[in-house]
Amino acid sequence: MLLVCRFTVAETEVEAFTGRVDRALALLTAQAGCRRAQLSRSTDEADRFVLTVEFDSVVAYRRAMSPFEVREHVIPLLSEANTDEPAAYEPLLVADGGTVRREVSLLAHDAGTVRLGEAAGPTTPR
Repeated sequence: MLLVCRFTVAETEVEAFTGRVDRALALLTAQAGCRRAQLSRSTDEADRFVLTVEFDSVVAYRRAMSPFEVREHVIPLLSEANTDEPAAYEPLLVADGGTVRREVSLLAHDAGTVRLGEAAGPTTPR
């Protein structure tokens, strides 16, 4: 699972922000199932940052978010991310050493058509 959080940070706040992210990345990558994490800065807009964290699975992501220190330091940071886009993604195609592997999606086949509360089927067909 891939967590992608975008941030807009004023130039005067960059030092404090990167210090907080440093702590968050150390805490997250110490958790079982967290593969890697990275903070990147836009080369086009200096106030834009993206935090990406890769986990073995959705279960590993949820477990990594559970320890007290993570809830104390990481969750408040993530809550400051821009909310105009989704943050959690699942890998579908993974390339490694020139080979591409297709991953099985965890989303239900009807995920795009069935709304919350309609698991038995929509009341009226669409």
